[in-house]
Amino acid sequence: MKVDSLNNTDEFRKEDSSVEDYISLLKPRVMILAIFSSICGLILAPGNIHPFLSFVAIICISMGAGASGAINMWYDKDIDSLMNRTKNRPVPRGAIFSNNALGFGVVLGLLSVLLLGLATNYFAAFLLASSIIFYILIYTIWLKRRTHHNIVIGGAAGAFPPVIGWVCVTGELSLYPMLLFLTIFFWTPPHFWALSLYKDVEYSKANIPMLPVVKGQKETKQQILIYSLILFFVSLLPYYYGFAKEQFLVFGILINLIFLLFSYRILVCDNNNTEKKASELFKFSILYLYFYFIILVVEKLT
Repeated sequence: MKVDSLNNTDEFRKEDSSVEDYISLLKPRVMILAIFSSICGLILAPGNIHPFLSFVAIICISMGAGASGAINMWYDKDIDSLMNRTKNRPVPRGAIFSNNALGFGVVLGLLSVLLLGLATNYFAAFLLASSIIFYILIYTIWLKRRTHHNIVIGGAAGAFPPVIGWVCVTGELSLYPMLLFLTIFFWTPPHFWALSLYKDVEYSKANIPMLPVVKGQKETKQQILIYSLILFFVSLLPYYYGFAKEQFLVFGILINLIFLLFSYRILVCDNNNTEKKASELFKFSILYLYFYFIILVVEKLT
């Protein structure tokens, strides 16, 4: 059920839109991670693709990620206005009319899929379209406001970019990109649950059933550690299946042990220190994903 708020109606919006507002609509911090992992997928894939077509593919994947963010902001404008973390986004702030955000996102999404199909192959375009649809329909509209499993299932949307990058080169799926998909999939819950641990009051105010709101902090801390353990083993599968070498195994174990350490510190800390420890895990989890893909890419290129 959507949260009603008089201040969210377009009749009360008087601010002029700027280029910065539309860039913000794309969720650039999320988009950067999608761009990075898709580039890694392109590099790790066997075979060759023309540098210009690689550039076009990266632009298209970026546009698709941005389109998802814009449509998400259109749909979530009511709850975004209730949380300090999101109330200054362009739609709840009144810098962009909600219908304009929707139209911008739809056009951007359609263009990204069409251009990617023309520049690389239609299977890559299909995967990009699937990722956009999954994020909007499955996560944003269906799961986010209805179940505390929202992040667990919805995390699949953010795991598509390296797979799309791979398919842009090869035109087909194989085991390796699916392992990369699984790594991001199991990384997502502890990453977002760490954030929700110290934003639980805001999520509760917006009536979003994040795990700490529904099950409490103790259960959330336990689930973070459980998923961190699963991530440890899943993330090392590229070595087990022969796609990576000993250097990856060493660095992979190292960053996973650090991830587990942060997760364990959340589990054993008292309530007064939960925000600090959860924030530390959230920040490191972002670095973790960059380190993970950099290790794979460097190992292939050296």
